[in-house]
Amino acid sequence: MPELPEVEVVRAGLAPAVTGARVAAVSVLDERSLRRHDGPAEDFAGRLTGRGMLAPRRRGKFLWIPLDDADEAVVVHLGMSGQVLLRTPGTDDPRTRIRLELEHPGHGPLRVNFVDQRIFGSMAIDRLVPTADSDELIPSQVAHIARDPIDPLFDDARFHARLRSRQTTVKRALLDQTLVSGIGNIYADESLWAARIHYDQPTSALSLPKSKLLLAEVRAVLARALEEGGTSFDTQYLNVNGQSGYFAHSLRAYGQQGKPCPRCGRPIVREQFMNRGSHFCPYCQRVRPAST
Repeated sequence: MPELPEVEVVRAGLAPAVTGARVAAVSVLDERSLRRHDGPAEDFAGRLTGRGMLAPRRRGKFLWIPLDDADEAVVVHLGMSGQVLLRTPGTDDPRTRIRLELEHPGHGPLRVNFVDQRIFGSMAIDRLVPTADSDELIPSQVAHIARDPIDPLFDDARFHARLRSRQTTVKRALLDQTLVSGIGNIYADESLWAARIHYDQPTSALSLPKSKLLLAEVRAVLARALEEGGTSFDTQYLNVNGQSGYFAHSLRAYGQQGKPCPRCGRPIVREQFMNRGSHFCPYCQRVRPAST
């Protein structure tokens, strides 16, 4: 599933193309991609056609494009395999589920194809609502999502307190989007490896210095992934120009089972975790008692 770096790469790529553009036409080719929209395809197309678009925004794994004449936005969730591709008019892509024809005052006409192989992603028109932590308006579908670690308004102290007070394990906490958003399986494994923390470490046993180290490593991993355009294992994640990210070549734990740990040389292992896998070094990442 695309995580924070991949969604941020898409947001940044969309920004110059859609900011200030007007939606000339909408084609819904598969209504399953409107699973989060409150209404049929005709409602989505009718409400979006003719609207002006503002600069795209993001929180965690959610992306939205505010509309200029009401407190509404087009919300995009990439799901497992969603892609938002910028194309010239008339250009089609296999598995396109929704197509937007745009008119931009500077760039002229262009097409946005929402492509989704597995159809877990979606587009929707949603109302913008106030948030408790700022004056920012965000879609109601995103209101329950916490800020992400690269958000300038992310509250480090609140994160540390909430993390250490939870009766759970650390990876489960990192994947909880109401605690911290944007982190999925890949970047959780990479951050835990960097911080030398076992994925099954109880959060209540984390010292404050260890919690601070973990957050610092999360930010470092996300920053490196952003620099390399995100993580692509196949064509299920592409940026808006249809290109892959290169962070997969820099992974140290995720997907590296059987390979030597870059730190100690012992094999990375994979264990079953929440219907997915956790990748870690059993020597470098051990469950520690609360006193360490």
